Amino acid sequence: MKNILVTGGAGFIGSNYINTVLSQRDDYFIVNLDKLTYAGNLENLKPVENKKNYVFVKGDICNRELVEYIFERYKIKYVINFAAESHVDRSILGSAIFYQTNVIGTNVLLETARQYQVEKFLQVSTDEVYGSLGATGLFTESTPISPNSPYSSSKAGADMMVQAFYHTYGMPVVTTRCSNNYGPLQFPEKLIPLMIINALNNKKLPVYGDGMNVRDWIYVIDHNIAIDKVFNEGRTGEVYNIGASNEKPNIEIVKLVLSILGKGEDLIEYVKDRPGHDRRYAIDSTKIQSELGWKPKFSFDEAIKQTVEWYLSNKEWWGRIISGEYQKYYSDQYSGRIKG
Repeated sequence: MKNILVTGGAGFIGSNYINTVLSQRDDYFIVNLDKLTYAGNLENLKPVENKKNYVFVKGDICNRELVEYIFERYKIKYVINFAAESHVDRSILGSAIFYQTNVIGTNVLLETARQYQVEKFLQVSTDEVYGSLGATGLFTESTPISPNSPYSSSKAGADMMVQAFYHTYGMPVVTTRCSNNYGPLQFPEKLIPLMIINALNNKKLPVYGDGMNVRDWIYVIDHNIAIDKVFNEGRTGEVYNIGASNEKPNIEIVKLVLSILGKGEDLIEYVKDRPGHDRRYAIDSTKIQSELGWKPKFSFDEAIKQTVEWYLSNKEWWGRIISGEYQKYYSDQYSGRIKG
């Protein structure tokens, strides 16, 4: 049995990971530590909440005393760190919590993991640490780190700290850097669920700038299968990029969502671009494919339709979310940028 601390497991990617692996493996015992911020939702974990090899603990990764208690109480020997403040727009509105959670929190986990001599520490990161690409080229694992937002700089700082613990202490660490995720359970501040929900409510769809910022999209289940592959087979000290080679301009995504929903493009409203908006991301995932034999299973066309269908079938889930604090965030973010 592998006793694994999964941090941030009530969020979008983390909850999908836990649900996916515990539906397939009986040799994992997962302790899910999550602060339950606005993006954390225990409803996401209903498929596993009664499993004997799953425990939830509410708490902050910055709380060293709590983290040590979890390591001691559950004999933790593995860590998968999903926990992060992760939305670029929110980091622009206020950056302090991003450095607190993403940098200081990661340090607490690393120090505790070192103290308890973990067998593997997997840092879940992002392609955004690489900065912005021009019209051509791909991010490889050797691309220099060059973050451009408070969010990406906080993740870059955490990544560098993970590597420092490997080089200084010989800690068995590994890092994954993934392209943009989409799929079920994603909080509606992110592009795809935001556009789906606004369209369903016949609300304007705010598109930054000219809509031609390019992102490389991957279905969340494909990402989590890759994470589990790296967790079990990844080489210590290495970084693995995870992508599905689905480069698409934001406006293309928006129009596709409208098309699937049978909505008109008159709902699109171009708005003032966000500060420091990276123009293009694109991932080269040759390394994980050649070394570990992973490749994405879902086509974009298939998975985006499944994602839209999930939001159509789970209006109660997102309806509760957008009725609360989300409304203030939406107003702060888009007030003065859009007409209606």
